[in-house]
Amino acid sequence: MANADRSAEQFRKMTETPIPKLILSLAAPTILSMLITSIYNLADTFFVGQISTSASGAVGIVSSLMAILQALGFMLGHGSGSIISRSLGSQNTDAATRFASTSFFTALVFGGIITVAGLLTLPDFMMLLGSTETILPHACAYARYILLAAPIMMSSLVMNNILRYEGKASFAMIGLVTGGLLNIALDPLFIFGLGMGVKGAAIATVLSQAVGAIWVIRFLTGPKTILKIRKEDMKLEGKIIMPVLALGISTFVMLSTESLLSISFSSSLARYGGDVAVGAMTVITSASQLCTMPISGICQGGQPVMSFNFGAGKKDRVKQAFRFQLILCLSYTTIFWLLMMLVPGAVAGIFTSDASLIDYTTWAMRIYMAGIFSTGVQIACQQSFMALGQAKVSLLLACLRKLILLIPLIFILPHVVANPVFGVFLAEPVSDIIAAAVTATTFFLQFNKILDKGAGRV
Repeated sequence: MANADRSAEQFRKMTETPIPKLILSLAAPTILSMLITSIYNLADTFFVGQISTSASGAVGIVSSLMAILQALGFMLGHGSGSIISRSLGSQNTDAATRFASTSFFTALVFGGIITVAGLLTLPDFMMLLGSTETILPHACAYARYILLAAPIMMSSLVMNNILRYEGKASFAMIGLVTGGLLNIALDPLFIFGLGMGVKGAAIATVLSQAVGAIWVIRFLTGPKTILKIRKEDMKLEGKIIMPVLALGISTFVMLSTESLLSISFSSSLARYGGDVAVGAMTVITSASQLCTMPISGICQGGQPVMSFNFGAGKKDRVKQAFRFQLILCLSYTTIFWLLMMLVPGAVAGIFTSDASLIDYTTWAMRIYMAGIFSTGVQIACQQSFMALGQAKVSLLLACLRKLILLIPLIFILPHVVANPVFGVFLAEPVSDIIAAAVTATTFFLQFNKILDKGAGRV
């Protein structure tokens, strides 16, 4: 099939397929990819944990490094993806291809810089990330291979997001799932079968990431896609890179602040509630992923649909896509909220068998999750701003919940309420509800104006 025919077929698919069917077809493989990724991250933790406590600690230390790589990769992937999808909607395939190729090359460059800087300062870098002297040898052994693979890992994230924004989430899923399953299989072989220890876990991770990257790059340089990764477009151009970074920075902020948020909660809870409060927070954080992962997947399914139709000037379909995304997100978070309010102990029991910890978590979870129903609204609206190319407001709203509201409230509320631990947990619902109200109000005031001003003009 000629590229023009593929482009026309994709245009019909994105502008004529019923919105619910289209969003679900893109969201389902994205959610599955996230699930598989979570499973193989847990597999690394499980298998390395059989070596020693220090080795297990190394996984936690290096996970911070991988979080940095992921945040940068998603920043470039989401930023370029929104522009690419809108360009395809306006049938400007050449512009979409330039953004895809430049973003891929930028990820390689950023990854290369991290590789060199990380290897030159490896022990100090690991200590900066929280390593102890006993964990340090294991952390260095693990991180050395992850750093060597940084360009591959970052460029793979960019390419997967490019495919998703082109409307080919299922092809991106194949690479991610294949790599994830391979990692799970190689971990015990390299760690125990070949006696490589922590180094084996790192090599297994790198190989699985490389396999996924090869699959995606072969697809993006093959005959079955509209977008192509072209050598002549692999250059650092400010007029291309700057819009990508402007749109992607909100994603970077949301991902990179997770560590800061975790430190804030842990330090406050350790001060006021001791080990049991910190343990409860660990369980709650694990449980909350059951909410955030599907919501993120739904929005990542809705973003290409809104971006593409926005570029095509199909304002009614943009509105339909947003409404369907919002209904899905709000419905899911409301059901999840009911579950957390009615049977929090049963949910906590999935993650721990300690009866006293389950009892404490049951109390804490009802407080922490009291406003989680509103996150569906907040995330749906904030991600829609990104899909429509609204970089500044997307960044502001990304900062609102965590940096402006949640982290300060974690330290302020314990001094306001009688029970300091209650105050720490209360910070979450207070910030959730305020952020959702502000984000939704901003979105509905601006939505029609954005459509009238920008639809069909990229």
